Amino acid sequence: MPTYIALLRAVNVGGTGKLPMAELRAMCEAVGFEDVRTYIASGNVVLRSALNAKRVQAALEQCLADYAGKPVGVIVRTPAEMARALAAQPFAHAAPNRALVIFLDAPPPADALAAVKHRNGEEIALGEREIYVHYGDGMADSKLVIPAAKAGTARNLNTVAKLIEMAGG
Repeated sequence: MPTYIALLRAVNVGGTGKLPMAELRAMCEAVGFEDVRTYIASGNVVLRSALNAKRVQAALEQCLADYAGKPVGVIVRTPAEMARALAAQPFAHAAPNRALVIFLDAPPPADALAAVKHRNGEEIALGEREIYVHYGDGMADSKLVIPAAKAGTARNLNTVAKLIEMAGG
């Protein structure tokens, strides 16, 4: 049975989308996912399912919409896909807590970099279904706007590495 990593959008970040991780685990188990584990309170789930990635995503999004009363975006990756995304990140010099991967459902649009606003020293690169960002001076004061990232969800390199480890990747 395949292992998947599910990343929820806008959960427990900045006071929005409150979802206790114990409830998230229970929801996942109720849907039929197995070996469900969460990591930190920002909507990271490692699980096993006989379903393919798209069906895992759809089942989890439906369950979360029922719970929250509104759509909650979910990005699903296999451990191998997540490991490839981490290996492809171009900022080897970056502190892993100042570099992140924005995971998308589809490849970023061709004009993704041209549409970026308020860039002030941040480094940005595109991946297969990712956008990579290095906040050299940290994220706290950054005004960076990446329109192509709106439908995605971001995790720093430390979190990505931990999820891969949890998934046995």
